[in-house]
Parts: sequence; C-alpha cells; structure tokens
Amino acid sequence: MKQYEANFDGLVGPSHNYAGLSFGNVASLNNANAVSNPKQAAKQGLAKMKALADMGMLQGVLAPQERPDVNALRRLGFTGSDSQVLESAAKQAPEVFLNCCSASSMWTANAATVSPSADTCNGKIHFTPANLTNKFHRSLEPEVTGRILAATFNNSDFFEHHLHLPENDHFGDEGAANHTRLCAGYGEPGLELFTYGRYAFNSSKPAPTKFPARQTIEASQAIARLHGLNEQNTVFMQQNPAVIDQGVFHNDVIAVGNRNVLFYHEQAFLDTQSVLSEIEQKFAAINSNEQLHFIEVPTAKVSINDAVKTYLFNTQIINMPSGEMAIIAPTECQENPAVSAYLAELVTLGTPIKKVHFFDVKQSMQNGGGPACLRLRVALNEREVAAVNPNTWINQGQIDRLNAWVDQHYRDRLSIADLSDPAFLVESRTALDELTQILNLGSVYPFQRV
Repeated sequence: MKQYEANFDGLVGPSHNYAGLSFGNVASLNNANAVSNPKQAAKQGLAKMKALADMGMLQGVLAPQERPDVNALRRLGFTGSDSQVLESAAKQAPEVFLNCCSASSMWTANAATVSPSADTCNGKIHFTPANLTNKFHRSLEPEVTGRILAATFNNSDFFEHHLHLPENDHFGDEGAANHTRLCAGYGEPGLELFTYGRYAFNSSKPAPTKFPARQTIEASQAIARLHGLNEQNTVFMQQNPAVIDQGVFHNDVIAVGNRNVLFYHEQAFLDTQSVLSEIEQKFAAINSNEQLHFIEVPTAKVSINDAVKTYLFNTQIINMPSGEMAIIAPTECQENPAVSAYLAELVTLGTPIKKVHFFDVKQSMQNGGGPACLRLRVALNEREVAAVNPNTWINQGQIDRLNAWVDQHYRDRLSIADLSDPAFLVESRTALDELTQILNLGSVYPFQRV
C-alpha cells in the first residue's frame, strides 16, 4: 500500500488576539496587546494549506476551539447570562478573562501526540490529546480537542483515541511539539523520539531555572505506554535546559525530524552525543538499509537568538512527490541574513533536503508559532486515508468554502476590548456552528451540547 504523511493544520479561530499569555515564549510576550487581524491570520493559514495540497501533499484541517470559553468562566464563579458573564469577568478578573479568549488551538502541534499504526502493538493509529497544564489558557483545550480528533479520525477499526493525561504539572504534556519520528517510509516501523524538559519526581536532575519546562519525562513515558510502543522503537531525550531559558519553550523550536533526517541546533539536547548514539543504534535495528542523516546547525552560523526569532527549526520538512525533501519556512527566515545564508548553503550539502519554500504566516509568528506549530503530522496508509472524515481533507472545493466562511464571519481588526463584546461571542458561535457542518464534525462544542 502507498504510505503518506498528512499534515492537519489548525484553522485560526475568530478570537485570534495578542494578549501575551505565554511566559517563556518570547514572540508571544513581545507582541502583547497589539491589534490582531483574525481574517488575515485565517487566510494565511488556509493559503499555506492550499499550497501544500497543490504540491501534492495530503493536507487536512482541524477546527478551532470555542472562545471566549464561557463554560470555563462559569466554573470560576462568574454567573448570569452569557453577556453578564463576559462583562463581569472582563471587569473583575481581566487576566483570567483574556486567558479564556485565547485562539491558541491554532497551533495543532500541541493538540496531541500521534503514533502511526506501524509502531503500535495493536496496529492502529493512536491519538492522545495534550493536557497542556503549564499554561492555563491552553489547559482549557484537551476535552474539545479530543472530540475534534475523534470526529476527524472517526473509524474505530483504524484509529484509537485516549483521554489526555492527568491534569497536573507532574504529567505536563505538550503533544507533538516535543515528539518526532524517524523512519525509512511513513508506513514502515519507525523510531519515536520523545523530548522532555525535566523530571517531575526527581528534583536532582537538570532543569531550566528561568522559564518553565513544559514536558516531563513521566508524561512522555505515559504516552508511549498508552500507544503500545516498546523500548526498541522509542528514545527519551532531554532538551537542553539552557536553551529553554533562552526562549526555546518546545523542542520543535530547536529541532525537527522527517523520515531519515534529524535537523537540529547544536545546543538542542542534553548529552547530545549519547542521544545521537542511541538514535543511531535503534534506527539501524529497525531500518538496517536506510541511511540516517543528522544535520547539526552550529551556533557559529545560527545563534539561538536568531533560531528563535526566525523559527528556523519550527519549519516543516516534507517529502515532495518527487522524493526530495523540502523545508516549509516562514518568511522571517528569508529576511534574516544569518538564517537565509544557512538555508542557501543547506540545500547544497548533499542531504535529502533540496529546496526551501517560504510562507507568510506573520499573524501566527507574532503570537509565537511558526509553520510547524500550525500542523499535526499523521502517517497513514491508503486504507487509513480512506477512513478519515473526508470533509476534513483540503481540496479546492473545501478551500473555497472555508475562505468564503472566513470572509463572512471573521473580523479584520480585533482589539483586546472587543473580546468582551457579547456580539462577538454570538459571531464566533455562529461561525463555529456553520464550520461543524462544513467539516461534518457533529456537536463538538459546549454551546452545541446544551
């Protein structure tokens, strides 16, 4: 059977705003309180999805969350009608209110961890939504994320869905942002790499001191158990605490893998040589005939600061239909002299990466997420592709419908003050109710289930 890696991008929600909620995410903090453009952000995301589909890639879409999250505000003691809840929360607890308005579900690299059927003990694709406990605004997402994933991958013969991990920092899980997979072919057995920032139950182990480590080794190990993985097809590797303290809040800001390529900064990992040796040994045992490529970017060519500013590693590496690999990079990489020069050199080095394509995703970048943040990777064979909810695949018809939907329902200017307007809540719910029909998701949102 043919084998594919599909990218399911998160559709930017109507409440896309710059509240600067993510401590440890430099771009998010630097752009706090700027006026956002939800319509432009959604269209930039859709343009990237269409471009990848036009390149011959399998491209899907995942729906955003309902925001403002009125249910969360009610759980926190705000009462009355929906408009009264919004008004009182915005006045009495503005910081809490803004957290309940975040459109952060657009970054679907954080939505879940996915293990392909070739790796799991029961031969199904496994999904575990990330609990995202480190940030309150993101911790509101897992339940609805689970419903959206179950409505997208809705055939129990092929897909197995797990409940997110316990909602505690000891099992802090950030999903695929700290997970990648190396393999010979997408449908063949692979090696799953889980990157963590700290040990939850052993304070003597190395950990960052300035910014939080959002992923624990205990969470990564739990995901591997849930997905039916084994010691031979997993590697648990610690992110360098020093780079977390420089704003590298997820591993996908400092490293990215695809098939037989691991592309990473020289400061990305703790005990790098030991980690690479384990990867090499286990990969060879699984794929003895496949050459593994480690592409290490030296600090002398790209500083950590430039890597974070441009999201050089928060790029997508994709396999083109021609068999060559290409990098999908934000235009910030093109505009930075050091990073642009490095990428120009990279495609000449004889590695599988032969091309770089630049995309404008500035609305996302300004809030702290690059191209890789916007997508969840799912490796599928032909039968599994056919089992996916067909309305969630991107084609010309769906692109046209979704762009028209955005034009109808999204604002082109959104300030922090607009979020407490009851009319905005009605607009958002109307838009999402229509979206569930376009994507044939059923009633995934709380307001639809009352």
